[in-house]
Amino acid sequence: MTQHDHLIIAGKAYQSRLLVGTGKYQDFKQTREAIDQSGAEIVTVAIRRTNIGQDANAPSLLEYLPASQFTLLPNTAGCYTAEDAVRTLRLARELLDGHKLVKLEVLGDPHTLFPNMPETLAAAKTLVADGFDVMVYCTDDPIQCRMLEDIGCVAVMPLASLIGSGMGILNPWNLKLIIDQARVPVLVDAGVGTASDAAIAMELGCDGVLMNTAIAGAQNPILMASAMKKAVQAGREAFLAGRVPRKTYQGAPSSPTSGLITPTASA
Repeated sequence: MTQHDHLIIAGKAYQSRLLVGTGKYQDFKQTREAIDQSGAEIVTVAIRRTNIGQDANAPSLLEYLPASQFTLLPNTAGCYTAEDAVRTLRLARELLDGHKLVKLEVLGDPHTLFPNMPETLAAAKTLVADGFDVMVYCTDDPIQCRMLEDIGCVAVMPLASLIGSGMGILNPWNLKLIIDQARVPVLVDAGVGTASDAAIAMELGCDGVLMNTAIAGAQNPILMASAMKKAVQAGREAFLAGRVPRKTYQGAPSSPTSGLITPTASA
């Protein structure tokens, strides 16, 4: 990976292409330890579930992950309507002194946590018009990703598989279609289970990967965070390097047989 190969979102450059969530850890201390190991610079915060100042009498995540050290990405986890999502992110903007970069997710049902795309599109229009820089969790539908981009979202974040499932990338062909047409960053969001999933996403050409459960739910979250950092870096380098073409029984041997030095018979 070259020194200047940065992830650019809403005009800002980031060295890490791994974005991580802050939920499901034992406590805020473990959250900070895992994020340090991951190397992530952008961390997502579920405004409806995590205290960042809403409750003055409870510990705040900002004590462990200050905005001076990380780019906070407020998200609308737990929202099922466009109205709820917009209200939640306006609250986040107030709590974070006018912060514009947000992650929009509007869920369809509590069982699968699959995106409700009509509500997502409606919320995206309102938020973009209201001056937010919107990164958006969505289905792996190339047409709807294009619609979100046309609305003005700064990044599209198609799911690899269901949130928290750990099933990995179930439809790499759709992801490739989205990547090939996109003019904004494409980041896999949801479904990553282990390091190889993250590497595959990056090898496909994704600009980054966002995950939470894959790290926080691991038996050793701190070690998994380190593994994910390396996987994202390796996958990005492999994408930039360009893999050899796939061939079926047509490959040349690694050691060519032509032009070999032929030993001469001894006298």
